[in-house]
Amino acid sequence: METVASSGAVVWLTGMSGAGKSTIAQALVKRLHMSAVRATVLDGDVLRTGLNSDLGYSDADRTENLRRVAHVAAMFCQEGYVAITATISPEIGHRENARKIIGADSFVEVFVDTPLRVCESRDPKGLYKRARAGQIPSFTGISSPYHAPEHADIVLHTESMKVDHCVEQIIEHLQRARDRHFT
Repeated sequence: METVASSGAVVWLTGMSGAGKSTIAQALVKRLHMSAVRATVLDGDVLRTGLNSDLGYSDADRTENLRRVAHVAAMFCQEGYVAITATISPEIGHRENARKIIGADSFVEVFVDTPLRVCESRDPKGLYKRARAGQIPSFTGISSPYHAPEHADIVLHTESMKVDHCVEQIIEHLQRARDRHFT
């Protein structure tokens, strides 16, 4: 496979908890590394244990969390990396702000579109169960809304798609974007 990106890009995976964002992100970064593409994953859960550990889940804290993620992703992008973010980013405004920070030409919005019932059935951390029991306030999909992208660059239906197929769709999009950039 040819190099996917000779300049950086940000693949912004958005969707509810349990949709498959982190799984797709990890598979994508492995595939890119196999093609000698510099890539990294910025996982929302991991960032919340370090860089964003001072933030809670209020609207203001979620906005700040995603602003920081976007700035880190932009720095990787400027260095020629494909930065893959795996964040719920439940608000359209959060994703629009990330696109502005990163730059529209480098930003690829990927909606990991998975029905709530499927996300709940995949719940490895028991978060949905705790949210339904009232133990987690403002949990996206239960007590807080998720606003699906209106014009995502890619929509992945993980209820019916295998991870490899999801990765292939993202890679094909990155290759088309690269080709448009250099023609």
